[in-house]
Amino acid sequence: MTCSLVTPWWRHRIAGDSSAAGGVVPTAILDWRAPLVQSLVRATASEDRLAGLRAAHRVIAGSVRPVYAVQERQPISRTLRRGRGSCSQRLAVLEGVARARGIPTRVRGLVVDGRFWYPRFPRSKFLVPSRVLVAWPEFGVADAWVPVGELFGRLTELAAGPGFTNDSGETLFDAVSRTAIDWDGVTCGVGGACDLSATVLTDLGRFDSRDDLFRRHGQTLSGPLTTLVDPVLSRWAPPQSALSR
Repeated sequence: MTCSLVTPWWRHRIAGDSSAAGGVVPTAILDWRAPLVQSLVRATASEDRLAGLRAAHRVIAGSVRPVYAVQERQPISRTLRRGRGSCSQRLAVLEGVARARGIPTRVRGLVVDGRFWYPRFPRSKFLVPSRVLVAWPEFGVADAWVPVGELFGRLTELAAGPGFTNDSGETLFDAVSRTAIDWDGVTCGVGGACDLSATVLTDLGRFDSRDDLFRRHGQTLSGPLTTLVDPVLSRWAPPQSALSR
């Protein structure tokens, strides 16, 4: 059973305007002018925008250790300084790199069933929030919005490999480089290995930045609880995935 007590139940998470212009300006979370972020930008420079983002993804995957952090509003400069971050925090770093290069970003807000994370916490399912807010980035490239799930290829191409099961050390951030992450159930077929549509409770639409999303809908955990548990969870790493060995 998921836990509704740790979820900010007082927030009415209903879908809003599905359009968002995105942007490239720094934000409190995407503080891309920070020296560490600029170093990452220079280290993964490329004339091809998608190739540069893929290179940045690989560097982040290798240098920022995955942990179970829950502080969604953490600046990306702090994530890089710590050398560890949650799936969402690592995705935010990638967004910051994009904005630093003049590539607009925005996020899609998805409320996902907490039971999706049961395999990671087999002995403490009762602590898993009933609803998890996911900020899924999109990048403005060549007059089109490219979801992070299609950064390494079209979903139809990526769907040929094993899907994402959430039962190992692999995170969604890492999985996008090898398999389709299909939140809509339109690519892999309903119930297919890549189909995650059954886990989506609400599609909140697009937001100009993850700052806007969390400002409007809050984080996954209530504020006081986030402050209390993040120092512990931000050091707790998932078991190493066989796919990453």
